[in-house]
Amino acid sequence: MTGAAGNDNRIMGDALMAERANADQWQRVKHRLKTELGEDVFNSWFARVEFEDADKAGVSLSVPTRFLKSWIQSHYQDRLLSLWGEERENVARIELIVRGATRVKAAAPAEQRGEAPEAPASLPAAVSAAIAAPQPRRAPEVPDGPLGGSPVEPRYTFDTFCEGVANRMAFAAARSVAESLVGKASQFNPLYIHAGVGRGKTHLLHATTRAARLAAPGRKVVYLTAEHFMFRFVSALRNQTAIPFKESLREIDLLLIDDMQFLQGKSVQQEFCHMLNALIDGARQVVVAADRPPAELETLDERVRSRLKGGVGIEIGAPDVDLRRKILATRYRAARDVNPGIDVPETVIEYVAQSVVSNGRDLEGALNRLVAQWQFTNQPVTLASAEITLRDLVGAREPRRVRIEDIQRVVARHYNVSKADLLSSRRTRTIVRPRQIAMYLAKVLTPRSLPEIGRRFGGRDHTTVLHAVRKIEELINGDHTLADEIELLKRMIDE
Repeated sequence: MTGAAGNDNRIMGDALMAERANADQWQRVKHRLKTELGEDVFNSWFARVEFEDADKAGVSLSVPTRFLKSWIQSHYQDRLLSLWGEERENVARIELIVRGATRVKAAAPAEQRGEAPEAPASLPAAVSAAIAAPQPRRAPEVPDGPLGGSPVEPRYTFDTFCEGVANRMAFAAARSVAESLVGKASQFNPLYIHAGVGRGKTHLLHATTRAARLAAPGRKVVYLTAEHFMFRFVSALRNQTAIPFKESLREIDLLLIDDMQFLQGKSVQQEFCHMLNALIDGARQVVVAADRPPAELETLDERVRSRLKGGVGIEIGAPDVDLRRKILATRYRAARDVNPGIDVPETVIEYVAQSVVSNGRDLEGALNRLVAQWQFTNQPVTLASAEITLRDLVGAREPRRVRIEDIQRVVARHYNVSKADLLSSRRTRTIVRPRQIAMYLAKVLTPRSLPEIGRRFGGRDHTTVLHAVRKIEELINGDHTLADEIELLKRMIDE
């Protein structure tokens, strides 16, 4: 028995080592992509890509939507293959799978045979199985017909949404939209919901979409991510079907747009503005979600921002402790339905609710880890072990978003120059150095890409920004006074 247990431990140890190696390789690939593409482009296309599996010949990655799979295959397949080839020898293929549909299909044969599903082989899959909802997982819904739309997750309903003080207004407004009469927009038009990551924006939009379709089956309800809208518009232009595409969009009764911050491209934004005006003027309902208020969507056309600001904007705040308890209780019940023997003491659940404060996604991730700890160690979950397992999540808060305008204002005031001077073409030393410092701070304190920073500094080329960043980095290494001065500026900007 001892020998068998030793073999089991070695097998598990080898599996965990392989898991860590795969995770490290994927992190390096993502870092390279982010460096090459810039923060905005990377977040648009790769933020939701996950590593699934790897063998000697290839790597499997998963994405949440078929659209995202198609886009990455068309634009980044070769680059992914090249980067993975630098991490693993003999990689000949990159396989992209859609998470919802693929996992359901994989589980179907065992269920049809009346057998128990096969035990998961890797940590992410095991954790996913442990916290899955008690009802069978269904593939995301995609509406038929020419209007199309992005997939809608069946689990995201109003019934499964955890309501609290932080999201009560957004929840009530979304329900009002879903229950409004066909052909009559609600009083919240456009309804604009904004919040940081993991606070329930997408859940609310999916729930609104499904509830509106159920309330009035004849209603034309379309849910689209901003990236899907861009893809469909570009495809329509390429296929010379732009006019039917525009007409189909303007026939919508309820349009829901998610991740508005990713809408890019002048022609795409112009068409979106025309469609937005046509729908609102025709008493059709529009719901938009983004990670910040309209005024802070700096890459968005001013006319679009103005129309969005003219609607009703509602922010979903950070969950308070009561809402965090409710989220954890809901997820824990779902986990126990799948694993009846799991036991996470109430003291540990309360510790998580009090300590993980940033958003619901981090709360779910914390519970995932505790489930994994219970599954793989066969040891009871205690407060001491939970503190170790969750130490990087405890107390984590969403960092304050820094805008380039804030940096320009603080730097201009500190060096006694005007903001207009920073954006001008003047090249006197009293202007050039503050401008370079402001560009450097914009690069290190914001997720903006070099081209975006250049545009915000008077339409400069990205190479100018890169030169400024490297120049300040070089000066900081040899000039402690300047280094202290820049640290002071960072604190001033963060205040």
